[in-house]
Amino acid sequence: MTVTTGKTYRTWTRGGAAAALAAVLFAAASGQAAAIETKAREALLMDFHTETVMFAKDADIAMPPSSMSKLMTTYVVFELLKQGKLKMDDVFTVSENAWRKGGAASGGSTMFLEPNSQATVEDLLHGIIIQSGNDACIVVAENIAGSEDSFAELLNRKAKEIGLSGSHFTNATGLPDPDHYMTARDLATLAKRLILDFPEYYSMYSMTEFTYNGITQHNRNPLLYMPIDADGLKTGHTEIAGYGLTASAKRGDRRLILVVNGLASTKERGQETQQLLDWGFRSFENRDLFKAGDTVENAEVWLGEMATVPLVIDRDLRLTMPRRPGDDFQVKVVYDGPVPAPIQKGQQIARLVVDAPEMERKEYPLVAGADVPKLGFFGRMVAAAKNMVFGYVQPQPAAVPAAAPAQSQ
Repeated sequence: MTVTTGKTYRTWTRGGAAAALAAVLFAAASGQAAAIETKAREALLMDFHTETVMFAKDADIAMPPSSMSKLMTTYVVFELLKQGKLKMDDVFTVSENAWRKGGAASGGSTMFLEPNSQATVEDLLHGIIIQSGNDACIVVAENIAGSEDSFAELLNRKAKEIGLSGSHFTNATGLPDPDHYMTARDLATLAKRLILDFPEYYSMYSMTEFTYNGITQHNRNPLLYMPIDADGLKTGHTEIAGYGLTASAKRGDRRLILVVNGLASTKERGQETQQLLDWGFRSFENRDLFKAGDTVENAEVWLGEMATVPLVIDRDLRLTMPRRPGDDFQVKVVYDGPVPAPIQKGQQIARLVVDAPEMERKEYPLVAGADVPKLGFFGRMVAAAKNMVFGYVQPQPAAVPAAAPAQSQ
């Protein structure tokens, strides 16, 4: 049978883990984070550290990402820099093709590169990130992979490698193409990877202006000019996509990642993103519940030399929770039990499940904290006989001595 333990646990080990969880669960008797809506066609709001999704709207629907897909282009360039295969002062040549497709005459965002001129990798990155230059993207693609089509193949390989399961790229710019798409969830994943993998380059996304060829352009990210503690990442806009933004903001020790798309105007983009981030910081908080190695619960054992086995979490666990969790917020231990012996230490035998309204379920593995040998033949016979007469009765093995309290030195 499946055993589920809910908000009141039957057994706790000594120490602070149980008290911490009990305090979390019973800290508030009523009330939940107020629901929120958005005008965005697609949206996802995620805590950076716990990857808890606080709000989602069509987050797994393929959508035209417009210039937000330039985040993938910069990811590939950053990786080559980190690997030493590129240097910031390397010089790339601007082709006629890059100038024609991405220059001022194309009508899209441009860095105002001149045909047959040269630009450093550093300047091109600034042109992509701050000025959203389509010409800069094409120059990078052609000089790294030989052509934009070949560079798109590189983007697709890297996307698969880092877990972007709902994305496909046909170009370096995000210009409209029915076969070029991403999901809001993939953009959030990509934003987190950029922050984690390339801290030495991430500050570029917070720069508000860049001057090239005598022309100063300002970053289109509206949050960089608001008191919202934003430090990146990338806007996007085409007629078919609407106005979008992949953003990150840090307040205290919390960082949130937000993706929106399909908004009607730059004004709406600024208002909606500020509102969603404010709501995320205001309505939720992170709480440290367990340290790696803490015992969360004890599971019943069948035909083992111990009546129970400790269920241990194998990682530090921090949860993103409503600041005022209601009765519908649940942290449960779920396992198929009683667990048959023998059991090996480290064997996964249970799950810690976190459920809350309007939030995606989170699950964490729980492993056996000790070896539990199987009972000998005589013990199994006694247990089987009791089961036939009385139903399931767990045999009572010899008590395990409690650990001695720590001595002061």
